[in-house]
Amino acid sequence: MSSNALFKEFTLKNLVLKNRLAMAPMTRNFSPNGVPHKDAASYYARRAEGGIGLIITEGVEISHDSSSGYPNCPNLRSKEARSEWKKIVKAVHDEGSSIFCQLWHVGGIRKPGMPPNPEIPGYTPSGFVNANKKVAHEMSLTDIQDMINIYADDAKICEDIGFDGIEIHGAHGYLIDQFFWKDTNKRDDHYGGSLVKRAQFACDIIDACKNNTSEKFLVGIRFSQWKQQDYDAKIADNEKTLSEFLLKLADSNPDFLHCSTRRYWEPEFKSSHLNLAGLAKKITGIPTISVGSVGLNKDFINLYAGDDEAGFANIDELEQRLAMNEFDLIAIGRALLSDPNWANKIKNNQTDKIQQFNKTFVENYY
Repeated sequence: MSSNALFKEFTLKNLVLKNRLAMAPMTRNFSPNGVPHKDAASYYARRAEGGIGLIITEGVEISHDSSSGYPNCPNLRSKEARSEWKKIVKAVHDEGSSIFCQLWHVGGIRKPGMPPNPEIPGYTPSGFVNANKKVAHEMSLTDIQDMINIYADDAKICEDIGFDGIEIHGAHGYLIDQFFWKDTNKRDDHYGGSLVKRAQFACDIIDACKNNTSEKFLVGIRFSQWKQQDYDAKIADNEKTLSEFLLKLADSNPDFLHCSTRRYWEPEFKSSHLNLAGLAKKITGIPTISVGSVGLNKDFINLYAGDDEAGFANIDELEQRLAMNEFDLIAIGRALLSDPNWANKIKNNQTDKIQQFNKTFVENYY
């Protein structure tokens, strides 16, 4: 197996990445009171030392009281949290890799009574958590502008900490994604209506983050067709609709699009052999990151169905797709939890030495 394409340098805007491999964002719940675990710096640095060119952090809750939906997730709000993030950034940079902070708001996933502020409801575009369940807070225009401002302020905090950029989490059924979906976005103002109009909130966040940071700081967005409530759902069910949606996002000039799929090798539509990242790059010309069960023979759904052990899967097709520039970067998730040296072992043709994945690597911090 040739791995030349995986390990070529890639320039993303002004940022030179040492290869085309990224660590996918993975929430681990090891940050009590929003402060990253004391071992987080070594956790991320091991993956950088192991050959990954770009680290994308776990989801980091934005500085709004409604952003949290799960226990022990990190944020940027305290001096202690920001201090730990500085250590993480330095540790990754010391290994010659770059690092982006993924900014995250869970939206209607937040349940009543959730800490740290149990009285704060989930914030959503229209109060709906699904098509028939209006139980959350419907955001006013003031709420929306406040949220946009908080994203922009947190982007600046990330730049001041030393991150090379941010990834705005717009996927998987969380707040920004809830604006994309017609079942959860029933607004009749300029943030609702057609899919293009439902993308306005994301565009305004990207614009605000870019305007509040320097030219060298990168701002991108992660999106998905599927959501965790429905793995087969699609925002756009054909290439024309997807094109309209992506060209709207492109109006805000994101530096990259991270296109989340469950299996990177699957075409997005029957009309094309391209996967979601390939289509996004073809449509917009913006650099794209692909992802989805890289290097493993089972997708992540098995992790929650009692079939959590996954062996190595051949990545020759991945090599070919990168060599053909279908997409620009590939993000690796679970394979890096079980083996921080996965990338170097691929580079050195040591696939027989790769540590196989099981759920203990999610449950334990390493």
